[in-house]
Amino acid sequence: MDYLYRKWYINLTNINDVYKGGVETNNTTFQAIALICRSWLFSMLTDTYGDVPFYDANQGKEGTFTPKFDKQKDIYTEIFKQLEQANTLLKTSPDVPSSSDPLYGGKAASWRKFGNSLYLRLLLRLSGKAEMNTPVKITEMIDTNPANYPIMTSNAESAILRWSGTAPYVSPFATWRPADWYTPKLGGFFVDNLNEWSDPRIGRWATVVDGEYAGIPSGYLPGQPPAAKSTLLTSLQIEPLLGNVMNYSELQFALAEAAAKGWVSSKPAQSYYETGVTNAITLWNLTVPTGYLGFAKVKWDDSYTLEQKMELIHKQKYYALFFTDLEQWFEYRRTGHPVLPKGSGLENNGVMPARLNYPVYIQNTNTINYKAVVAEQGPDNINTLVWWQRP
Repeated sequence: MDYLYRKWYINLTNINDVYKGGVETNNTTFQAIALICRSWLFSMLTDTYGDVPFYDANQGKEGTFTPKFDKQKDIYTEIFKQLEQANTLLKTSPDVPSSSDPLYGGKAASWRKFGNSLYLRLLLRLSGKAEMNTPVKITEMIDTNPANYPIMTSNAESAILRWSGTAPYVSPFATWRPADWYTPKLGGFFVDNLNEWSDPRIGRWATVVDGEYAGIPSGYLPGQPPAAKSTLLTSLQIEPLLGNVMNYSELQFALAEAAAKGWVSSKPAQSYYETGVTNAITLWNLTVPTGYLGFAKVKWDDSYTLEQKMELIHKQKYYALFFTDLEQWFEYRRTGHPVLPKGSGLENNGVMPARLNYPVYIQNTNTINYKAVVAEQGPDNINTLVWWQRP
């Protein structure tokens, strides 16, 4: 909880410098890129902790060392404004030097598509809050005025920070030493679905144990560990695709959900779903197995209930989000999908944590504002729902 909070705010300082530099040089492309990155970082902060400093954040040079915490609703409202501003700026902004942009090689049009795709991700996250009316905006972006909101159209336009592979990758979400990579065992839910689908991604992600891919049951009782099974392949440590920020298949699954709920009509939900399924596999330079979309546990069926469709979409989306910051957790908290097994050894009464606690040092260095946010949001523990989770 301390590491993510601290590092995200440090990177926001860097992003703010990019924005200021864009203003000083009248470079609207850098301004827009900074707005998109700022929106992405703040979305992760608020979805992880709930209310966090926003308006007063990163103002140490200006003398603000104890920032107030802002409500998640207000943070999201401002995020949407900044993504709208970025979209407007990038309509006429020129490309920037490719050497300055490791994500898209300086292409302004690609940043615009990513910004709008991120916008859709976050609009969907708030779709359960009636006062935000985000489904109407989703309809505008996809059906009513798509020319004004270009989005990703292929895997090639995915936001993936690819590195050279010449040095081991150290993820901020899995800071393991090489030897530690062998230790964590893959869960049965993760492995079993891929096995049942005959999904070729299992060969890129997991080790073979005793001639098979096999996971261990979730939530086994303390003191009763199951036999060792498959682990992540060590080759993933230098896999460029693990630099995923947001990929095309995630966007397609988001649109499949929106279509299934009647917010999007340009294409049927099945079309978005099948495009997402296909591209989630081909992103890894793999071939979709013959008949894959017709497999019983993959096949789309219009006669399914909405709940069944959400399970189908989100089970596939779960794999499309492999190593994508904390998105699997965010989406599970929002939807309850995919339905996960719950072994009797799970702590917290088998309830998925709703947030992370604020860092301990915040209690000591920003005590007054810390107490204020706890009084407003609720107890500083893992079971206090953030705003968009509340009924």
